[in-house]
This record gives sequence, structure tokens and C-alpha cells, in this order.
Amino acid sequence: MEPIKSVLRDIADERGIQQDRERLADKLLAANPRIAGFVRQNPQITRPVWMKNVSELYQFAEEWNHCDHCPGLDKCPNMMQGYRPELMNDKGRPVLAFSPCPLFQKRTASRRQSRLIRSYYVPKDILQATFETIDKREPGRQQALKAAGDFVKSYLDGGSAKGLYVCGRFGIGKTYLMGAVMNRLAERRSIASLIVYAPDFFREIKGAIQDNSVDRKVDVLKKTPVLILDDIGAETMTPWIRDEVLGSILQYRIMEHLPTLYTSNFDYDELEDHFSYSQKSGVESVKAERLMERIRHYTALVRMEGANRR
Repeated sequence: MEPIKSVLRDIADERGIQQDRERLADKLLAANPRIAGFVRQNPQITRPVWMKNVSELYQFAEEWNHCDHCPGLDKCPNMMQGYRPELMNDKGRPVLAFSPCPLFQKRTASRRQSRLIRSYYVPKDILQATFETIDKREPGRQQALKAAGDFVKSYLDGGSAKGLYVCGRFGIGKTYLMGAVMNRLAERRSIASLIVYAPDFFREIKGAIQDNSVDRKVDVLKKTPVLILDDIGAETMTPWIRDEVLGSILQYRIMEHLPTLYTSNFDYDELEDHFSYSQKSGVESVKAERLMERIRHYTALVRMEGANRR
């Protein structure tokens, strides 16, 4: 049989632990304004229940202390990195719940946004463009900036909008402006968009004939919610690219009310001249005009000017 002194010592230890628990609970209830506010909102939770759940109160206070002196998301010392605790009343018992902190939410939103914004053969820095980082001092950009902002607003308000055809000289920021449009759409409404450097994409499509992947690659451009064809007119044109590839993409998007945006060094008439000529077939004005109808009537022409920034 265990000696009576040992039993009495264990009882004394338990009493000491209980007293320490009560002192810690009283200190937390009195000194932590978040806990004190929760206590006032939940008077039905009795003192014995608070005492039994002092460890949850301590964790709540400790992790919020980390948040109040946040060392950054990567160095977050909380039990669940990037999450902060909340006290909840679960049938008269205080329990902890966890929700992502603003830094974690921002990182998650950024990653989600990066998944929404895709590109083919376009420099990665373009995907970081925003309306806030565009130089607005040059008067030649004002019309283009307004048109881009109007497109975003119209699309967000109605789910569809007339596309844009932004033309101008090399290096003035046409592609960067399109990057800002993509980011704003993803930020405001999680809308997926795709920007494609047209010359390289059409070159890839020619090579895709060998592995029978043409239809799969073209379908991506057909079905993306917002498509941007960058530097249209700089590609080497063939009747097949013009009629079977670009023509089918634009026709599908028109039928599905999906907007297409363009950047180009050519205006409408110059682009039509470009589409009309190929080395193999010579001049095909009617086919070029037919394709241009799918561009002219479904975009607003915007001329952009400015200094070459390359």
C-alpha cells in the first residue's frame, strides 16, 4: 500500500497546480482586453468552466502577442503559421478557432491571382503591372489609360465588354498596360485572362501540326475569359494561320461573347493590309477584310503615344 505521506503530497501538488491555474486564469481574464471582452459577451460561461479551459486562454493570449509583434509571415511562431486564434462559445465552453491573418490572406490572394493570369511568350515582369505603377505623366497615354479603365469597369459590371485595339510605336508600354488590365480583373473579381505574344504563338502552332496538338492549343485561346493578343501583325502570315487558326479563335469568341484585346504597331487599315498578303497566295483582300470585320466591330481603337522605354 502507498504510504499516506505520498498521497498527501500528491494532493498538495494538485492543490498547488489548481491554485496556479486559477491565478493564471484570473490574470488573463483581467489583463487581456480581448479575453475580457469575450467574457463580457458570454456571461453564461461559469468560472469553473473558465478554470478548466485556462490552457486555451493562455494559447489565445500567447499567439495574439505574437501577432501584435508580428515578425513576418515566414517567421510566424504561431502553432498554425499564418493563422491567428479566435475565442468561440461552444455550448457554454470557450474553444479556440483559427482564421488566416491578413498577411496570409494577401499571399494566398497573390498566388491565386498569379494562377489566373497566364502568358505565352510574354516577359514575366508584364504580369506584375498595375494601373498604379504606370507612368501617367505622358499625355499620350491618357486616352489609352482611360480606355483600359473603362473596359475593366464595363466587364466587371456586365460580364462582357467590347474589346480594345491598342496601337502605337514600339516600346511605349502597350503590353504593360494590358498587364495592368489583367491584374485588375483578377484582383477585383478573380477573372482569368491570358496574354499571348502572337508571333511566337503562331510559330508554335505551325510546329504543333506534327504532334496533333493544334486543336488543344487553339482551344485554350478560344475559351479563356479574357484573351489578349500582343503584337498582332508582327507574325509571318499564312492563309492557314489567318483563316483556320486566328479566324476560328475570333469567331468562337464572338459567338460566346468573350472579349479579345490586342496590341499592335499597326492601325486597322495597316493590319488589314498585313492579313491580305502571304508569300504563297499573294494578295487575298476579301479574306483579310472578312477577318478584320471580327476585329473592327468588336474592339475600340485606341492610339497610344509616348517615349520608347525599352
